[in-house]
Amino acid sequence: MDTSYHNPVLLMKSVDDLVTNPDGVYVDCTFGGGGHSKEILKRLSAKGKLFSFDQDLDALENAIDDSRFTMVNQNFRFLENSMLMYGFPKVDGILADLGVSSHQFDEAERGFSIRSNAPLDMRMNTMQSLDAKKIVNDYEEEQLANLLYYYGELRESRKLAREIVHARKTNSIETTDDLKKVFSYIPAHKQNKFFAQIFQAIRIEVNQELEVLKEMLQQAYNILNPKGRLVVISYHSLEDRLVKRFLKNGMFDGEPTRDIYGNYSKSFELLQSKATIPNPEEIETNPRARSAKLRTGIKL
Repeated sequence: MDTSYHNPVLLMKSVDDLVTNPDGVYVDCTFGGGGHSKEILKRLSAKGKLFSFDQDLDALENAIDDSRFTMVNQNFRFLENSMLMYGFPKVDGILADLGVSSHQFDEAERGFSIRSNAPLDMRMNTMQSLDAKKIVNDYEEEQLANLLYYYGELRESRKLAREIVHARKTNSIETTDDLKKVFSYIPAHKQNKFFAQIFQAIRIEVNQELEVLKEMLQQAYNILNPKGRLVVISYHSLEDRLVKRFLKNGMFDGEPTRDIYGNYSKSFELLQSKATIPNPEEIETNPRARSAKLRTGIKL
């Protein structure tokens, strides 16, 4: 398998959890380099079907030549309508490998990586108008503070937002290095984690990642057949909390309604009570797997 585009994380475990019916219809919400999709197709019979979503135009170059395979150039927030349009309103399993692909990190001009100087972009869909540059230079100070706090989990978000606003009054913040220079006082041993949190916060806002994830999870429940499987690989606590709560009680916040016995209705049965994480060997060969958590739900 060519892993130059993206080295799939928890490949065998995720597909083992997903495919239970070789004749079934399956969805890969995050096609990327096609690693998960290729393994899914290996498990399907001639009757099986696989629909793979990716909004990134670069991913289209990896489309698989297989009559059972359909490439859908859409954000997975359009999961339900897209599957209806293709004539498959119900499916047997859905896989989502969230976050940024290795390819997107490695393409310096995309602006995802803290290691390369590049224009402030961070768009997964390069056709959309909102990019990181617009957020950093145009958002009000309070907006910046909120996204740094909630999406970057940075406690000093108000101070950091104030520093960005002050810096851009002198010169527009055009590149990743320009943004990093705003915080040049951060000690060297803390820079990697700090800038990863800054970039994560902006990237989530650019791509509406958490809202899109919520929409996909709700639609996944709608289109899964009973006993269908939802497999999600997340890479940070914000994603994982949403997935964990949704699989537990079908909600993202608040408390579910309970019956007179104190029980609440469940949408999914968990295949494993705890998240699956990569083993040390996988992390060694693919360092980007180190924060991955896999959760699988079976629709009741």
